[in-house]
Amino acid sequence: MVTGSGGGGAADYCIGIHGGAGNIPLAARDAHAEGCAAAARAGAEILARGGSALDAVQRAVEVLEDDPRFNAGTGACLTESGALELDASIMSGVNLAAGAVCTLPPFRHPIAIARAALDDGRHILYAAEGAARFAIEKGFEREPADAMITAAVREHWKLGGARAESYAGNTVGAVARDKSGHVAAATSTGGTFFKRDGRVGDSPIIGAGTYADDGAGALSATGMGEGIIRVCLAKTTVEWLRSGMPAEEAARAAATLLEERGHGAGGLVLVDRHGAFGFARTTPTMSWATMTSAGEPRRGH
Repeated sequence: MVTGSGGGGAADYCIGIHGGAGNIPLAARDAHAEGCAAAARAGAEILARGGSALDAVQRAVEVLEDDPRFNAGTGACLTESGALELDASIMSGVNLAAGAVCTLPPFRHPIAIARAALDDGRHILYAAEGAARFAIEKGFEREPADAMITAAVREHWKLGGARAESYAGNTVGAVARDKSGHVAAATSTGGTFFKRDGRVGDSPIIGAGTYADDGAGALSATGMGEGIIRVCLAKTTVEWLRSGMPAEEAARAAATLLEERGHGAGGLVLVDRHGAFGFARTTPTMSWATMTSAGEPRRGH
């Protein structure tokens, strides 16, 4: 069943956040929603000052990467062998510039390294130790694994197999439209819990988990990466926005597409070129928040 809504009409600026589609325990749901609201406030501060959508989504995702309640950066889930392999991507709607990393070893802010790839401009996607070398070349410091693997994640990993895969944490992401009318999207994740070493999901794949185009809108996805990749969810949905489909309707249609054709569960947040926000999910929960030029953040799960 698809659940979703919108965040009102056009706005001077808008930022939307998700904290992952899944099934968060009831007692933790408000805290996850508040984590998303904190990220929305951080991004909205940049937008309110006239800053760019690209800077806003990066900052919002960094806040979530630092929050161990979410499956990104510190607190991200582990592979079968107990390793931390991080994925992230970021895209600007101005000129379709993008940057991404996948199977990145421990670095505090994978999204910042993805942004460095975007700014560098030579390549879009860096993987594994190649991504680590690029990050170090750009001035980032590799973190000890123990500094980013939390005790809660380590204990859950010890459950092994299918029980570990039920971990109630997921990908984080942000979309924004700034006062100049530019849009951007960013996504970051530890991937699927107990995934095979080297597995890459949708989050670092431009057009699948992340997409932004000033002529249409921006989207960040969460959920079963294989299904999201199958239907090129982000690019497909942004094209619906380009055709004039309202943000809320496009979000619901995207969740339905993921479920029916991608054979996967998940959710998404999006913003159209006018600053209208939409979100949808097919999972029991997806923490989210949005903030516009109109006022305080709205949040939910």
